[in-house]
Amino acid sequence: MGKKQPDSVNSVPKTTGQVDDAAFYLETHAEENINMDLKALRSKIDRRLLPYFFCCYVLQFLDKVMVNYAAVMGLKTDLNLTGNDFSNIASWFFIAYLIAEVPNVYFLNKLPAAKWLGCNVFLWGVAAAASAGAHDYRSLLAARVFLGIFEATIGPSLMLISSQYYTRSEQAPRFTFWYMGLGVAQILGGLISFGFQHVEHAGLDSWRIMFLVLGLITAVVGVLTFFFTPDTPIKASWLSDQEKVALLQHVGQNQTGVWSSKLNFEQIWEGILDPQLWLLTLTTIAISISSGVVTTYSSTLIAGFGFSGPISALLNTPSGLVSIFFTLLVGYGIRKTSNRWAWNVLCTIPGIIGGGLMSFLPHSNKAGVLIGIYLVNAIVATLPILYQWTMANCAGNTKRSFAAALVAGSFSVGNIIGPQTFQASDAPEYRPAKISVLATQGAAAVLSVCLFLYYIFENRRRDQKHVVDDSVIDETKWAGLTDRQNPHFRYAY
Repeated sequence: MGKKQPDSVNSVPKTTGQVDDAAFYLETHAEENINMDLKALRSKIDRRLLPYFFCCYVLQFLDKVMVNYAAVMGLKTDLNLTGNDFSNIASWFFIAYLIAEVPNVYFLNKLPAAKWLGCNVFLWGVAAAASAGAHDYRSLLAARVFLGIFEATIGPSLMLISSQYYTRSEQAPRFTFWYMGLGVAQILGGLISFGFQHVEHAGLDSWRIMFLVLGLITAVVGVLTFFFTPDTPIKASWLSDQEKVALLQHVGQNQTGVWSSKLNFEQIWEGILDPQLWLLTLTTIAISISSGVVTTYSSTLIAGFGFSGPISALLNTPSGLVSIFFTLLVGYGIRKTSNRWAWNVLCTIPGIIGGGLMSFLPHSNKAGVLIGIYLVNAIVATLPILYQWTMANCAGNTKRSFAAALVAGSFSVGNIIGPQTFQASDAPEYRPAKISVLATQGAAAVLSVCLFLYYIFENRRRDQKHVVDDSVIDETKWAGLTDRQNPHFRYAY
């Protein structure tokens, strides 16, 4: 009783926050009985949300990577692409993607993330279908730029929506599930390309029909997402008031909030100065350089062995199996053991081995280089870790929106750099590009360890300065504070 508590134990900077909408809802529904089966509630939410998230992610990767398959279906010849035209088309998609992340910070604060996502899915479907009408380099480039603009919101939107419904430990397998759509899309992409290459006498080139069909399917999914994905848990018509209260109180332990439409520029400035965000950003860039290589040029690398277009497409499908395996592995592993940093490093190891096989085996060793191409796809599993890590450790609605856009934008930076490592003069081996995969995977592993050490240091510093008081934690759950403003916030690693 006479022991003096450390300073600021009960000092909470309430005026600097922006009160979360969940606080108002809980205040007006305080009388609700919250004796609820949380496992059944999670299952209900999973059934309602995850299928839409999964379909959106499958289609965003398919629409993005179809140009990879179209390259071996005659697109380059039909549009007279020469030199580095194809690399430039790949890079400009991500340049547009990166630029669009700037207004995304604003729109994800002012507009419900689910509605914003649905609109953009519909519009990128239109842009993907429009790619079928390309007649030269410039027209295809224009279609890809618009596709990049509309796809830019997929990562930030899904990150924000997912974090509204699940605790930090629950988020990992859910992020994993919708991100697994990337691996599924890799498999489907090869099969779809193989199928369309056997379309004859249709009056249109096979790659044009492929763009048109996938674009129209995407537009339909966008409409369904707009109407059937709720803006927030509070607006979910399929949840009862009792279920909403139970859910909000359950996710309140995240200390990150659910939703507030106020744009807080102080939180953006805090994000700019936050060391963890820049470490997350640099890690994502390093990972994404390899991702850009795989996304855009895997079919070209395989075709360089002398395989026909259809066979090159089929030989690319095992990449999806590698992506799915590692994505499921890390999702389950983080749910059971946490240690995001260690799982991140684990996934870079096959990437490093794959980069080494691609870089240093002779081009004549088809089997060895193919295995290298497949192994590099393990690094795909690191991106949902980084996305979930960002959402788990950034609090305050504006800061979370900024962080989501920043990390998604850094993904595009890596994908801008990746295709540019492929220069026409390096064909057919493209050795500098392969070496870049090896180097960036090693850098990503080192940066992941740096993040781990930073979080350990920061948590210990906070433990020494602030005694965690459960009664005060209850007050800070919905105060709209950022992770740096809230003395009771502890970082997950």
